Parts: sequence; structure tokens; C-alpha cells
Amino acid sequence: MTILLILSINTGSSSIKYTLIEIETEQVLIRGIVENIGAADASMKHCLKGKEEVFHAQYSNHEQSIQAIINTLLDTRHGALKDLSEIFAVGHRIAHGGEDMFQPTVIDESTLAKMRENIRLAPLHMPHMVRGIEIFRKLMPLTPMVAVFDTAFHQTMPPEAYLYAIPYEYYLKYGIRRYGFHGTSHRYVSERVARFLDQPFDQLKIIICHLGNGSSIAAVKNGNSVDTSMGFTPLSGVPMGTRCGDIDVAIVGRIMEYEGLSFPQVEKILTNQSGLLGLSGISNDCREIEIQAINGNARANMAIDVLCYQVKKYIGAYVAAMNGLDCLVFTGGIGENGAMIRERICAGMDYLGIQLNSDKNNVRLEREKDAKLISNEDARVRICIVRTNEELMIGKQTYEAIRNDVMKDDRTMEPDSSDCASF
Repeated sequence: MTILLILSINTGSSSIKYTLIEIETEQVLIRGIVENIGAADASMKHCLKGKEEVFHAQYSNHEQSIQAIINTLLDTRHGALKDLSEIFAVGHRIAHGGEDMFQPTVIDESTLAKMRENIRLAPLHMPHMVRGIEIFRKLMPLTPMVAVFDTAFHQTMPPEAYLYAIPYEYYLKYGIRRYGFHGTSHRYVSERVARFLDQPFDQLKIIICHLGNGSSIAAVKNGNSVDTSMGFTPLSGVPMGTRCGDIDVAIVGRIMEYEGLSFPQVEKILTNQSGLLGLSGISNDCREIEIQAINGNARANMAIDVLCYQVKKYIGAYVAAMNGLDCLVFTGGIGENGAMIRERICAGMDYLGIQLNSDKNNVRLEREKDAKLISNEDARVRICIVRTNEELMIGKQTYEAIRNDVMKDDRTMEPDSSDCASF
């Protein structure tokens, strides 16, 4: 049997995550990350067969880091490959696909050109992701590359959900609209919870709370995303680790006026110094804030209350948008591990049929399981924890894109004369 290996890549400004997956068995062979690229404390965390090792070297730039990843995958002690040809394809997580890239896409020069155009939509993320693709294509020229777009799953939103009430020409000219993010995670989690509940994916109304340092809520109706909390950028929605979430836009102008700051300076504050960090004054790490809240820190408790209240509001709104709810799902670092957060969010929503079971909620996911039911047995709405797996979804979508591309080529190929001879 042929072993199909997919290398899943997530290139950031100062980090590159990599996962080598045997796609048919969904087994992760290797996972790792190069962190703090270009800094003195740059390192590679590499995990093979459950054993993690840390390497320190001169990871001065993205090209050097990607070459180090490839060398490690081929290393006789730390790797799992004898030759790069064993990799069937490389799947790249891409932050933004705009409106014209909403399917996993085999990368060619045309695809790259479109992604370069979309840099204006995600200027903090897209340049590094495009650069990562260019480097991988240079180092692995014979291996197919696929782009998997983080905005793609939300392209099924209707206009009333994605349009902003601003002059319509700004949408037509500049593409200013709600795009949503975390789409790869929301797609994986919504499909996984349907299998877990043994229910048809295309007949469920699901709300997913992806809560972590970056957080978003999504409404998934009958297999399609119909609304999501992040908007034109990942800054909007519920409060996050360091991002403010939804605010009155006039606040930006007031802060500029009062503090004598430029727009980029205020944007940096709202992106890097706000959210749970700004409210608590402690940390962007919810675990630390929870500890302080338990110990009586009023600001820590307030930060958690603000987060839970905003998530609760989105849940109520999305129940209305979908005219009902079958399943509420928690995922992401906080969603999967924050029992106190989940309990506060679900409190007082009995009228919607949301009834969390405290005993079930206080038990973490077992290592070998990736989903758990935490609602009361007789509750109308099932509440689940699902461990997200964006890398696996990238791998599966990469394989599907290659297969569909091959099938498309086969369908469009003209028959030769020998094929026609028998007719």
C-alpha cells in the first residue's frame, strides 16, 4: 500500500510550524516549530514519536529555517524520510484568500500572483506566508504545493452577514467586508462534532467557540458557515489575549487625540496591548488570569467576566440567526482546557436549552480522545469539547486539492486517435 505523506506548514512572521501526516491513517509522524526566527534565542522544537527535542542554532531568516526543517525531516536520527520525494504534497496555511480564493488551490504562478494581491488584506501575515511558499518551491521543486485559506470556510456567509453599513463603493473598490478567520479550525471542528454525535453534518445547527489567544465564534448551519465574529481583520469579535475585539470605532480617534498618537500606534495598542492583557494588567495567558481571579484579584475576575459575557452575547445572536441550536462546541486552548470559562459562559442560558453538567465539565479530554460531551443528559442542546486539528484539516484538504486537480486534467484531456479507433 502506498503511504501518502502530507507536510502541513504554517508560516508566521517569526515562526514556522510543520507537521508530517500520514493522511490515510491520519497519523502524525512528526510535528515541530521554529520559533523566534532572526532573534538570538531562536530555536526548533521537534517532536518524533512523542519525544520532543529542542535545537538551538542560527535560524536567522525564513529560508534558513525552512532548510533546517527539511534537513531535520531527512535526518537519520530525528527524521522520518529517506528522500523528499516521499512527501506527496505540501499544504500551506494561508491567512487570507479574499473573495476569489475560497477552495484549497494547487499553487502555480497565477495562484501566487493572486496571493500577492491579497497582501493588502492581511499585511501582517500574508508576506511571510507567500515568502514561505516561494522558499519551499525553490527547495522542493518537484513536490506539489497547495494553499489552504483560513477565510475559505466563511465564504458561504450571506451578504447580510458579511457586509458593513458603510458606503457600498468601499466594498466594491477595496473588498472591505467581513471575511472571518480560523476557518480551517471551524470546518474541522464542525465536521468532527457531527461524527462524534453520529448526526448528519448537513442537518445540524452548530455554534463553535474557538477560544484561545485569538478567539472567534462561528455559526454553522447545515454544513455552512453563516456568520462569524472576526471581520475584515482578526481584531474584531470577542476579547482575546491581546486584541480588543468589538469596540466603537470612534474610540480610535479619541485615543489618537487624547494621547497624541498616530493610527498605526493606536492599532498596535488595540492588537498587542488590549484584550485580557489590557483588562487584567496581568497577562494575555488565561491560565494565569484564572489563578489570580481565584486568589481574589478583582481585575482578573473582571477580565474573565467581560470575555464570558461577550461570548454569551454572540451565542444568543447566532441562535437567533440560525433559528435554533443543536450543539454548542468549545475548542482552542481556552475552549478545550478552561472549565471555569466554559461554566461561566453557559450559566444562565437554560432558556436556550443550554445546560452544562459541572461534573462532566471539570474533567479534561483524555489524551487518546478528541471530543467529549459535557451537557446534561436531558439537555435540548448538546455541549461538547472538541480538540481542534488544523494541521490534519490542512493535510486532508491538500490531498483533496491534488486529487481534484488530477481528475480535472483527466476530464479535459483530448482522446488520441487510438482511443477513438474502436468506435
